[in-house]
Amino acid sequence: MEYIFLFFGSILIIFLLSLFIKLFGGKGSRSSENSNLRTQKGEDGKLEFVRCPICSTPLAKDENLHSRIFRPMDTADQRMTVQGCPHCYPVPEPGVKRSCPVCGKPIELDGELLARLFNRTKEKKHVMIVGCKNCNKR
Repeated sequence: MEYIFLFFGSILIIFLLSLFIKLFGGKGSRSSENSNLRTQKGEDGKLEFVRCPICSTPLAKDENLHSRIFRPMDTADQRMTVQGCPHCYPVPEPGVKRSCPVCGKPIELDGELLARLFNRTKEKKHVMIVGCKNCNKR
């Protein structure tokens, strides 16, 4: 009789322990939702989500920004425009606001960000957002 209580008690302890690990310590539902989001190393070396510069929505691994790169293609520094991500361009999803990361003003649906693309020879390419047409008038 004692063995039956010991058997069911150990099964109950294992079940409660696995539930605790799943909710608080292990790979729960939060980490599985974030597993298909694109990440990159930040300036401090920590992993962070890749976000759209216009609407700040985290991008999934299969999502890309809509952008245009201007010629000449063989230079180290190119002019570039960014229209947005699939969440904010060509039609924004409900609740998504398009704004400039430099001046904070709203960007119209046909608006875009001006940027510079640095083609590095041994490292990854680097994009620097200059601003929108409102804050970068030339």
